[in-house]
Amino acid sequence: MALLLGIDTGGTYTDAVLFDEERGVIASAKSLTTRANYAVGIGKSVAAVVAAEKISPADIGLVSLSTTLATNALVEGQGGRVCLVMIGFDEAALDRNGLREALKGDPVIFLGGGHNGQGEAEVPLDEAALAAELAEKAGHVTAFAVAGLFAIRNPEHELRVRELILQRSDSYSVTCSHELSSKLDGPRRALTSVLNARLINLIHHLITSSESLFAEMKIDAPLMVVQGDGALISAEIAKVKPIETILSGPAASLVGAAYLSGEKNAIVSDIGGTTTDIAVLENGSPRLDADGATVGGWRTMVEAVAIHTVGLGGDSEVAAVKSGFGLALALGPRRVVPVSLLAVDYPDLVQTTLDAQLLRERWQDNFGRFALAVGRESAHLAILSDLERELLAELQAGPMPLEKLVTRRKQAAALDRLVSAGLVMIAGLTPSDAAHVLGLHEAWDRSAAEKAATLFARQKDGRGVPLARSATEVSDMIFNALVTTSSETLLAAALGKDSLLTPGEAVTVLHAAHREDPHPLVNVDIGLRLPVIGLGASAHIYYPEVAARLKTRAVIPGHAGVANAVGAVVGQVRVSAHASISPTDNDGYRLYHSGEPLDFASLEAAAAEAEKCLTCEARELAIEAGAAEINTKFVRRDNIAHINGQEMFVESLLDVTAFGRPRIAR
Repeated sequence: MALLLGIDTGGTYTDAVLFDEERGVIASAKSLTTRANYAVGIGKSVAAVVAAEKISPADIGLVSLSTTLATNALVEGQGGRVCLVMIGFDEAALDRNGLREALKGDPVIFLGGGHNGQGEAEVPLDEAALAAELAEKAGHVTAFAVAGLFAIRNPEHELRVRELILQRSDSYSVTCSHELSSKLDGPRRALTSVLNARLINLIHHLITSSESLFAEMKIDAPLMVVQGDGALISAEIAKVKPIETILSGPAASLVGAAYLSGEKNAIVSDIGGTTTDIAVLENGSPRLDADGATVGGWRTMVEAVAIHTVGLGGDSEVAAVKSGFGLALALGPRRVVPVSLLAVDYPDLVQTTLDAQLLRERWQDNFGRFALAVGRESAHLAILSDLERELLAELQAGPMPLEKLVTRRKQAAALDRLVSAGLVMIAGLTPSDAAHVLGLHEAWDRSAAEKAATLFARQKDGRGVPLARSATEVSDMIFNALVTTSSETLLAAALGKDSLLTPGEAVTVLHAAHREDPHPLVNVDIGLRLPVIGLGASAHIYYPEVAARLKTRAVIPGHAGVANAVGAVVGQVRVSAHASISPTDNDGYRLYHSGEPLDFASLEAAAAEAEKCLTCEARELAIEAGAAEINTKFVRRDNIAHINGQEMFVESLLDVTAFGRPRIAR
């Protein structure tokens, strides 16, 4: 029986599990994620589980990878610079679905062309305008996204634009919107395409570095990647459709939670370094969001687990913000490197800097904070400003205290842009540091955490009162802030959209229920009906208290810290092909699918052809995605309108899903 290797690459840790199809998890390991070269952290974890069981790498028959990197990048606003090509749209389309905000100033090309709702070309594609625009923008972007008007009815113009871009340079990656979604709403397809294009370099780097690593380790097995709906796809597909991997880590954690806990119905909360991901298990399966995953505030068209993701994790940036005359703690959404972790690798720099800052009486905003370079992607370097290049060059020798690196406002803005590009990270106080101060976590340098917390506590409010009296007191405040925010987020996620109470009202009730001075006449209480499955390396620290506040039980299963990696290997390949049928003006029926539209005289003839085409397409997609034995399921939904007592056919929606376990080398 072949062994399966599951890997999860998160913002802080890279986990690996060795899985036997009969015995379950037989070994697990954790290593720090190495952003400059992900293969280093992956290699350490894989080597640890291989050594623990004393197996030969040749015994591994499948490698499956889940990751939160795409999710984290969207939450933190990171990614490459892209160019969006809009075919048949005007500039007003940018103001729909947050598309303009998502572009963040990246260039847009508007072209004549596009199709109507029947899949017929409205005007010819303006190839001359495209050539002129490409000549101007070449070399200033890392990838292209292409969205055509009614491209899901007929994708010929999107495909032609991609062909012309690649003729100019095959080094570009080009995302076509019709390949990511079969749904209407062009601006949202454009948004999804932009996000996909922005993520391609990140996920491509992760996968290619992993492939090189496995070749060096003599692991000759198929490589799969977890999608946002928990299904598996081949690494080759993930390289060109990285948007499919948003919520990959959370989806894998749900699959792993069901396997590890044995719970059929529960709320799952997975706390990582950057985000907390909350979702619901129903009858042992993740609840899916057919409307599209929302991550980092962007509503995509990617079908994924119905998940509530917030920028709250063990490595969330801790800040003190003004609240009236006082100060209040704020956590996240940006992830920073914990000071206690930075001190493990750079003890002299961190300790000397913190000691010197502790001797100074007046607090400065950059106390206890450092900057470090985490990668040198050539695609990013090509579009950096001179000041950004200078700052990055200074950091190549090693981390620097922010008070020495940033002495002018322009430098602060340039540093923020480097952080957004994923080339630099900030190190500062985090909940993980607070957990070290409180003795709840022992992996890194506690003394550095105490010094950073002491500095942070010295901040004064408008009345001159310090935030806290000691490192322990401010760490208690951080712990309680994380528990409180986690409880509020769980409650809001559980309520969802259909409730008598809005999430905001429920949070108000939760606060009232836990006031130190309860109301003398009214008993206020609120809680969850389902248990909370806590996942993540720090779940055991926070979730017993979170569950207690929500009047439910906490389930922290064995291997909770590597549930994502477990979910990566126990899942299966599942892909779908979609089509629709609409009536035509001449009493016929038109079938819209992945190719050019087809016309039929009867609805049943169109439906029969749709089932045939979709089954063939879904099976081919499943084979491409890495499935072995494939099963298919056909679903047809006819939408009928009732007008003046008569039925009128509106459209038919048809889907074929192909599914099966991935191929395993034996």
